[in-house]
Amino acid sequence: MNTSFHCPPVAELSTGEQRWQAPSNIALVKYWGKYGMQLPKNPSLSFTLQTSLTTTTVAYQPAKKKAKGVSFEFLFEGLARPEFHPKLDAFFDRILPYQPFLEDLSLSISSTNSFPHSSGIASSAAAYAALSAALVAIEESLFPGKEHLYWDQKRSFLARLGSGSAARSLQGPMMLWGEHAAFDGSSNDYAIPFEDGLNPIFQDYQDCILLVDKGQKKVSSTLGHGLMEGHPYAVARFEQAHRHTQELANALQSGDLEAFIRITESEALTLHAMMQTSQPYFILMRPNTLHIIEALWAYRQDTQIPLCFTLDAGANVHLLYPKQYADKILSFVKDQLLTYCQAGEYLLDSVGQGAKKL
Repeated sequence: MNTSFHCPPVAELSTGEQRWQAPSNIALVKYWGKYGMQLPKNPSLSFTLQTSLTTTTVAYQPAKKKAKGVSFEFLFEGLARPEFHPKLDAFFDRILPYQPFLEDLSLSISSTNSFPHSSGIASSAAAYAALSAALVAIEESLFPGKEHLYWDQKRSFLARLGSGSAARSLQGPMMLWGEHAAFDGSSNDYAIPFEDGLNPIFQDYQDCILLVDKGQKKVSSTLGHGLMEGHPYAVARFEQAHRHTQELANALQSGDLEAFIRITESEALTLHAMMQTSQPYFILMRPNTLHIIEALWAYRQDTQIPLCFTLDAGANVHLLYPKQYADKILSFVKDQLLTYCQAGEYLLDSVGQGAKKL
């Protein structure tokens, strides 16, 4: 157990409220496969998004009666959602060793999204990032005096215990999560900002998210991660991810869009190849996912515009491109790609800076 983020008991607790906003993120080098308590089998690099946000308010007061575990109420979009309670219970059980004062509080948690829940935008990443930011802010008010770096790392550390990818949503614009020999300070416990001179072309990169299928995934990401245990190609995949992390970092520094496209698209297809070759095997892409990819490749060939795609563990497609091409690509989306989207829906986003207090 990591002991660096433990805090002592609290003699006296007060009443208060913390309201935080955190974005989702999109991994370029994918994390697939984990061990221990939400620790990654390979490093990942991600763009932090800007407008795909979760806003979470945590009101707290001393608990009237101390009970085992954390006492909380939870509202999502203003409605009680008891189906979320088991996951929140599990999260609080995991973080209690690092925030024991929560057991002496009664929490009222209210959360809203700026994007449709279960629309393939890693809503759990934004949700646990926002919740963890609020909880760490409560702790910071009780134990002031530590450096900013400690709180940045603790927010990411706690978020990871809710959803692995949430570790990457607390800061931006580019985050590295997972140990890698080439990056000082990299850690499996929390994500760190990529600070090796991000080329200006990537600092306002755009992400158009095409909503191919907004339904619940047939196979959860948690199950998918578990199927990497004993996977026949797992070792080669983890080696590839380490290699791609270094290669992508070089492209991000130099502004090499050709290398960026090659690595990003390879990572997306490799992620889904791992799903299709696990036991049991499964497919999360849909026919329209492939239609979009083929149309994108043809458009890039015809126009030489550096548009590429990535995929999360689902059917939806993220189109990534420099801001200078935004108008042309939006026309392409409307003319050729909306027919492949559920109800013609898409979302426009861009690279962002992470969580913030409201």
